[in-house]
Amino acid sequence: MTSMRPLDADHFGTPQARHLLWRAGFGGTAQQIRQLVSWGLEHAVAQLVNVGADHGSPKPGVNDFSGDIVTPLDTNQRMQLRVARQNQNEESLAQFRARRQKIQRRDRQQIKAMQRWWLTRMIETTRPLEEKMTLFWHGHFATSYRTTENSYHMYMQNQLFREHAAGNIASLLHGIVHDPAMLKYLNNHQNRRQSPNENLARELMELFSLGTGAYREQDIKEGARALTGYTFAGNAYRFNAQSHDAGQKRILGQTGAFDGDGFVNIILNQHACANYVCTKLYRFFVADVPDDSDELHRTDAWNVIQHMARTMRANRYAMAPVLEELFLSEHFFAAQVMGQRIKSPVELVVGAVRSLETPARNLNVLIEAMDMMGQDLFFPPNVAGWPGERAWINTSTLFTRHNILSYLLTGQSSLIRRRGAGSEYDALALIRAVQEGTDDDSAAHAALRFMLISAPREAQVKQIEALYDKAAALTHQQGRAMLTLIAAMPEYQLC
Repeated sequence: MTSMRPLDADHFGTPQARHLLWRAGFGGTAQQIRQLVSWGLEHAVAQLVNVGADHGSPKPGVNDFSGDIVTPLDTNQRMQLRVARQNQNEESLAQFRARRQKIQRRDRQQIKAMQRWWLTRMIETTRPLEEKMTLFWHGHFATSYRTTENSYHMYMQNQLFREHAAGNIASLLHGIVHDPAMLKYLNNHQNRRQSPNENLARELMELFSLGTGAYREQDIKEGARALTGYTFAGNAYRFNAQSHDAGQKRILGQTGAFDGDGFVNIILNQHACANYVCTKLYRFFVADVPDDSDELHRTDAWNVIQHMARTMRANRYAMAPVLEELFLSEHFFAAQVMGQRIKSPVELVVGAVRSLETPARNLNVLIEAMDMMGQDLFFPPNVAGWPGERAWINTSTLFTRHNILSYLLTGQSSLIRRRGAGSEYDALALIRAVQEGTDDDSAAHAALRFMLISAPREAQVKQIEALYDKAAALTHQQGRAMLTLIAAMPEYQLC
């Protein structure tokens, strides 16, 4: 269970390839699974982890969205507003309010467009691990548009995460203390030497790099001083020297006139940093683990996390060697790991479209459903991000989960009144594809094996085949109904 030895090449088959595609991406088609098996594990992992390779997915550009919707008042406008307030000129003040409301409407429209854009990227990408890691960092460095109120800043942060998706965590940690969205979200634009704001310093250590217990309150206070003057102007980071505290600070045992980048370097020198980040990676890619450190240290997973952390430190915080070693390991493909994670709403929706090859139908409906299931892109609930795992499932979200899958497969749902856009879904094409190259003579059994990560129980096979006793000769309607029933099974919620 805890072995980090590479999996024997002879043990990499269809179930393992399907597992790898779900965990390192958002699932795959029957053809893609067979492609990975033909490549072998080592080549398959190399193809997934090498996110910098040009596999056909275009990189985002600076002009994909407008960066000048949210603009501050110029000097003349600020003077006019001040005079209007002093004179209680309601007509003039109403004009300023109307301007602000117009900006807010346009910006809210753009953040909705960004949600559709990112969802489309995740569905269509030829670099699935790049988008999966971008999603991971979005939950790790959780920043919400609800607070930043600047869609382009959220877009720039999304690009920062994608740029460092499987790159170097040290570079990303330095980038995040220069990121306008994060600086606004945690009020560091108000962090001045006369009155230091501790928000970013606290979360930088507690949630982003070290975890509780690896620092003291005094380290937060001194770290906040180091981050004074780290602000932004327009869409760019700006260092305000007049607001910066250039004095001596003592942070995590180190003394010097540190700025924010020096503060980050001190964090990266802590043994606890790699341990903490690898714990988050393990929870995202492998299995849930206890939050309590003492309880975690008593689990088998802790040995694997420590192994990952040693690899990370040895490679100066480069991500690729850590991910490659994990995805190649016996541990990653252990029976206790495969099919044991609850799909997040994004994984559920994107994975269904990618693996079952359904029409995406109406993106707004999919985004609305993901929000109802608890994961609204660019709107994490708080700075800790989405809790995940069992928090994804309750009576309300399970109802939405079943209905959104029905919507993707059939275009209709008891939850969603609007019909889906796009062509009719050919369920029989999927069934023929999953039967190809297998010895399954039952369409029901082949579909079950493909859609459920763990081997289907005999009772499930009989249940489906009882409904379609001529499973080898399904009609299109029966095929869609069969896949809808399989998608409603508890096991389909797992990956």
